[in-house]
Parts: sequence; structure tokens; C-alpha cells
Amino acid sequence: MDFVTGTASGKRTATMSISKLTAAEKRVLGLVSLAKTNKEIASDLGISPATVKRHLENILRKTHLKNRVEAAIYGLIVKGCPRASTRNCPLRSWQEKEMSSTPYGPFGQ
Repeated sequence: MDFVTGTASGKRTATMSISKLTAAEKRVLGLVSLAKTNKEIASDLGISPATVKRHLENILRKTHLKNRVEAAIYGLIVKGCPRASTRNCPLRSWQEKEMSSTPYGPFGQ
């Protein structure tokens, strides 16, 4: 999935591909998308909260996202609409609105 993102110096195209992430990072991203805390994610995956934090830092760096909220939204977008409903999916509606409302996409300047 590609998005156009902004930088302070202007716009750039950033390919935010799930394939850049390791299997562990993908698992963490999935749980972040479910609004789980680092402690909850650590418990679910059997790793330390510090390891979860490190995976999240790697996710943000690799996808050029700014924070956990953007990562959660990105994770939802990558996963698609819940229950395979694309017609009335609020996530899809939000994505289309955001992509058309700014030249920088959903995570604009």
C-alpha cells in the first residue's frame, strides 16, 4: 500500500509496505491496531515490554509514521475492513476522504 506523505521541506512519496516489516513487527503492529498497550502486547507474545517498544520504534522508522496512532491506523488499513465489509466500511470511507482532502494523504504535513 502506498501513501503520499509530507515532510517539512515539501512532499515525497513514501512506500509504506507491510513487506518491509519482520514477522515479529507485523504481529506487534496487528496488536497495536487492536489498541493494546505495550504491556498487553508483551504478555500476548511472550516477550518483554522493552522488546515491544523496540519493535514499535522499528515499525515507525520503516513506515515513516510519526506515532502509535498512525501505526494503528496503518495497521487497520493494511488489514482492510473488519468482517470483509467493503461497502459500508467506516475505515474505507475515512481513507477515501483523507486521501482526497489533502495533497499529502492521510498523514499530511
